[in-house]
Amino acid sequence: MSTRKYVIFALLINGLAPWAIYEWLSHYMSSIAALSIATLVPLADNVVHLIKHKKLDAFGTLMLFTLVLTLVLVSLGGSEKILLVRESLITGAVGLVFLGSLLFKRPLMFYLVVRFLNKDISDNWKYDYFRFVMRLMTLVWGGMLLLESVVRVILVFQLTTSQFLALSNFVLYGFVGAAIVWTVVYRKKSARRLEQIKLQSE
Repeated sequence: MSTRKYVIFALLINGLAPWAIYEWLSHYMSSIAALSIATLVPLADNVVHLIKHKKLDAFGTLMLFTLVLTLVLVSLGGSEKILLVRESLITGAVGLVFLGSLLFKRPLMFYLVVRFLNKDISDNWKYDYFRFVMRLMTLVWGGMLLLESVVRVILVFQLTTSQFLALSNFVLYGFVGAAIVWTVVYRKKSARRLEQIKLQSE
């Protein structure tokens, strides 16, 4: 599946489908039951990933964790708002993981770059500029995800359930999209700068 098709698929699964299911089921059952069912739909993407790769990625693990947490909270007297906040807990938790990794020798972005580029970049770590780039990218992603989480939590309490389900994923993909665009542009610029530093150090 191409990146474009996957983004469209993700928008349908995480945005349109939950809203449509909630709207339909809310006519036949309590709104809390309808919302509980609707919020299970985004797990489909992670189920596909699990079947295909025989393992959950970090995002999938967080989805399952927050789902269990949500169900526990609802069983203790939770409301629709708690169910809606679940999605924000995911991105907020990931954002905190990014920011927390800045306290370690190598931030999370370093390991993500290694995974997605599928090559060893350990030798670059000896350059101050490379370490700065990895930490800055980690900081930006952590900050964007945390900010997105805060914005969606505010929207939970400002909008109706239907309005939130219709708009929340546009907020999510808006923040993530902005972070991706910045990363692509900054990575090209920083890669050129790193090559110049390497040549000067020879």
